Amino acid sequence: MPRADTIPAVEVKLTRAVESTHMRHLRWLKRIIGDELVDPVVINTGNAVYREPRGGVAVVLLGLLGP
Repeated sequence: MPRADTIPAVEVKLTRAVESTHMRHLRWLKRIIGDELVDPVVINTGNAVYREPRGGVAVVLLGLLGP
């Protein structure tokens, strides 16, 4: 069960190729609020799912979220 004092962060990019620069706002937010930010996610229209090694941002496909 997640802690009550945590904040998820989701950013949507209408691009097929997510680059490290696309995640700069999520990394900035992590620096500002620290450990309260959990599982930052970038949703995109590409074809790859992964977790970025620098900053731990998850890259998720829009199509995986449902019809």
